[in-house]
Amino acid sequence: MIPRYTRPDMARIWEPENRFRIWLEIETLACEAQAELGVIPKEVVPVIREKGNFDIARIDAIEAEVKHDVIAFLTSVSEYVGPEARFIHQGMTSSDVLDTCLSVQLVQAADELLADLDMVLASIKERALEHKDTVCIGRSHGIHAEPVTFGLKLASWYAEMQRNRQRLTAARENIATGAISGAVGTFANIDPYVEEYVCKKMGLTPEPVSTQVIPRDRHAEYFCVLALIASSLERIAIEVRHLQRTEVLEAEEFFSKGQKGSSAMPHKRNPILSENLTGQARYIRSMCIPALENVALWHERDISHSSVERYIAPDATVALDFSLRRLSGLIKNLVVYPKNMLDNLNKMKGLVFSQKILLDLTQAGVSREAAYRMVQRNAMKVWEQGKDFQEELLADQDVVGALGEAKIRESFDLNYHLKHVNTIFKRVFGE
Repeated sequence: MIPRYTRPDMARIWEPENRFRIWLEIETLACEAQAELGVIPKEVVPVIREKGNFDIARIDAIEAEVKHDVIAFLTSVSEYVGPEARFIHQGMTSSDVLDTCLSVQLVQAADELLADLDMVLASIKERALEHKDTVCIGRSHGIHAEPVTFGLKLASWYAEMQRNRQRLTAARENIATGAISGAVGTFANIDPYVEEYVCKKMGLTPEPVSTQVIPRDRHAEYFCVLALIASSLERIAIEVRHLQRTEVLEAEEFFSKGQKGSSAMPHKRNPILSENLTGQARYIRSMCIPALENVALWHERDISHSSVERYIAPDATVALDFSLRRLSGLIKNLVVYPKNMLDNLNKMKGLVFSQKILLDLTQAGVSREAAYRMVQRNAMKVWEQGKDFQEELLADQDVVGALGEAKIRESFDLNYHLKHVNTIFKRVFGE
């Protein structure tokens, strides 16, 4: 990811220093377990633990010659450790280090993302409670439907993000596996105890059946969850973008003092944060396909997955980390216009109450088909002639004959549509 969209805390997870530090810890822990088993001398372990180190520039230089990153790393470590380094990597294969390390990094990244989601949830909840009773028009197909509240929109986002948190928690658990099982996963040259020991110390569980690698369905699930979170994020971003349209202007992104919206038009206040989030979501989702294609490797392993993961692991997590933080700030600072919401709701002169009239007519004994025709013919006068819906109904003798004037007027009550808002909020937020 480019620095513009990269937060330092997430970036550090994917920097060479962290990766090689995890590699060294895996190798050192494996030596501790091997010493317990009597495979290597116990006295070499303190030396490896104390002297174990690496030089990134040196690793790069060695890799340029040997064309193998783990061998280059081990060579650099051996230059620090000395003769005792011959006991490092006993019975292990490169993927034991690489895959176990990647699992640790993905867990670290998931922890950052879970913290981000908690920030998003807190921001949404605060604004949802603030606007629980702020009436606005609900739209389907972009067209006025029936009244809702802005708080209900936010409650819907909150519930979805809660589900995303659960999904990410599950994906974190499923990716937190390690494998120290040797060349084809048979433990031929290394005892399973070593894997158990290393995994326990690294906060992982042993992969039940590895080949030369940890099965990539785990990784595919992880990246698909990130993509799903990004899609939820985009749903919110698109709603903000629609609400900020000049013709709507029910809410808009905070526009700071000194901010400029256009190089050409000084009046502009554009939804740039939401548009950026839409773009980020597209980018994150694009990493699903290569992650899914990585599942099918040749036999016990090939390296077709490797280069892909070097891109998508850092890029997807960095992009989502940035996006979630941006979304949290956007929601927290979102400017809401309740008056505009009410004005827009009333723009169609009462059409939003058409279903209530339809149901009243059926309750009064009119067939649904006849009731629909009676309501629609009056509704079309509002669309086509700018008439007032209630007035047209009161002038329609068939409707008045079935319902009476008082019942018609009673049906134009906003509270009818909002009577269960508290029930929905209790479902989402509890008492």
